[in-house]
Amino acid sequence: MTGGASGPVVTVCTDTAGFGALREEWNRLHRASPTATPFQSHAWLHSWWISYGGSGSLRVVLVREEGRLVAAAPLMRRLRPFPTLTPLGTGISDFSDILVDEESASTARRSVEALGEGLWKLARGAVLDLREVRPGSAAEALHDSWPGLRRRFDDSACLELPALPMDDLVQRLPRPRAQRARAKMRKLDAVGIERRVVPAAEAGSSVRRLLELHQLQWQERKVTTEHVKPRFAEHLSRSVSLMAETGDAVVTEFTLDGSVVAADLTFVSPRLAGGYLYGAHPQLRERKIDVATMLLRSCAEHLQDGSRAEVLSLLRGTEPYKMHWRPEQLVNQRLLLARSGSAPQFAALLADIRARSCAKRARRAWKERGGDPA
Repeated sequence: MTGGASGPVVTVCTDTAGFGALREEWNRLHRASPTATPFQSHAWLHSWWISYGGSGSLRVVLVREEGRLVAAAPLMRRLRPFPTLTPLGTGISDFSDILVDEESASTARRSVEALGEGLWKLARGAVLDLREVRPGSAAEALHDSWPGLRRRFDDSACLELPALPMDDLVQRLPRPRAQRARAKMRKLDAVGIERRVVPAAEAGSSVRRLLELHQLQWQERKVTTEHVKPRFAEHLSRSVSLMAETGDAVVTEFTLDGSVVAADLTFVSPRLAGGYLYGAHPQLRERKIDVATMLLRSCAEHLQDGSRAEVLSLLRGTEPYKMHWRPEQLVNQRLLLARSGSAPQFAALLADIRARSCAKRARRAWKERGGDPA
């Protein structure tokens, strides 16, 4: 513990039960942090830790002022290949960030400073490796004020659309493409697909149905391996059940002839809303129903149903079907922070990042040549 009665007090939570007990005050802090996304909600992070965390490695840095939680950095310690402190949710979260109560500008500054001091002590012998930091996030202020070693790299590319009704999104397209989009929506209406927002009490069971449809959808095709693992199913069902109660997640089902043929999980926050995962029965593809258009229209409807999200995020990835909608591309950041005493670990991590980047460029160039090694 650091700090005193007259200023911020910094503590570090290292046990699962203690992290779980933070739910109510974490939820308040999450709502008071304007840059936060649903991936920083307590339900998502605590559930992720239960499914993916390693014994003895939890490091959640907390800043309180007059007993009130005003900042937090949800981290875990990894020892291989280099000692690092990484965000909870790594791997299956599209964005990471710290939480800072910004209801008062002066309090926010003190909170970031106190959080930085706490992380400085925690980083003895390790590197803070903050992946998938969305541009404009609170973690950037931490990086900019860090007194030790620091570097910034590009991470995943993300795509975003303005938070507009579907008709307005279509009007942004070139005329031929807009006509095709309207034709696809007319077909959706003509075949009789019905959309239902699942009540929060049913969210967990609906997520399990979504995952079954997701596996059907990708059968005999390459699928993200993690999405078919039991731990992912347990995490998603558990976290979304709670996130639906707080409005951080919405599950939507689509029925045809009385049967659920598709389901979609959308995350919602004041900053953004975006579809995280969906499942669709192969019969929709066989009937030439454009599932991507159906899901985008559904997400746009969520924005018009009371959400104050600033953007409609297509999250990570630049798949061709996303590019059809003329989105804006943003690039997440990877922020590295360390003390001078951790210079060897810092240098080793930099070398690893550069080597992986070179290998990625080489693979891309090889694919652009048609896979010809010559």
